[in-house]
Amino acid sequence: MTPGRPNKRAEPRLPPLRGCSIAGNPLWALFLDVDGTVLKIAPTPHAVEVSASLRSVLEKLRPLFGGALALVSGRTIADLDYLFAPLCLPTAGLHGFERRDARGNIFRMERRLELDDIRAALNAFAATHPGVLIEDKTHAVAAHYRQAPKAKSKLRAEVRRLTAARPDLQILDGKMVFEIRPHGIDKGAAIKAFLAEPPFVGRLPIFLGDDVTDEDGFAIVNALGGHSIRVGGRGKSAARFRLPNVAAVIEWLEWLAEDLETRGTGTA
Repeated sequence: MTPGRPNKRAEPRLPPLRGCSIAGNPLWALFLDVDGTVLKIAPTPHAVEVSASLRSVLEKLRPLFGGALALVSGRTIADLDYLFAPLCLPTAGLHGFERRDARGNIFRMERRLELDDIRAALNAFAATHPGVLIEDKTHAVAAHYRQAPKAKSKLRAEVRRLTAARPDLQILDGKMVFEIRPHGIDKGAAIKAFLAEPPFVGRLPIFLGDDVTDEDGFAIVNALGGHSIRVGGRGKSAARFRLPNVAAVIEWLEWLAEDLETRGTGTA
């Protein structure tokens, strides 16, 4: 240890991430899913909390990655801005239906979907099945059953019935949620769009996610030679590395920030 220099945080003992070398290449871009990846999943979407430590590490990492750090989430951009305030990061919301680039420009798909009948039917279902929560995302609808797990089969059948004659829609079967969203939208396409713009262009992607909704992102990142990291879960995944839980993700991000700061130049 160098005299007078503070102790450097030891690299987390995370065997699944062996071989996931970041410092070896100076041009990385970091993409983070939110719920289940950097935030613990809560009983309801509005009950999540963003810790001061998470805000702090994201503030440190953004300049260290030359600004090439983005959130890629199923939440709306407005919701993410509220949660992470005062941070305002490049963001893909609604799995990529809407996206804000590093300059603050917002892009949304032009197609407008008629979801009123589906919202009404799902709200009627929730009224007769206590614990089922319907989340209106304007351009998508999510039906959560975390507090009513026994309603899963009936809810799945209702969601399938409502979308059977709608080729413009697709169903996402996520963690304790069925989400109805526009067909052809996925996180992989959102990541690819970021990588075509400054400051992401020319960089290799790192993407952390925890759910089936992140698999498209893993596939794109793998194809581009980046690092795909699955958080939790034991099922099959395209991700090449794994972290056990949200706490391990935060620990790894904190170690990464300290390691890059120690090197002095970051990845810019």
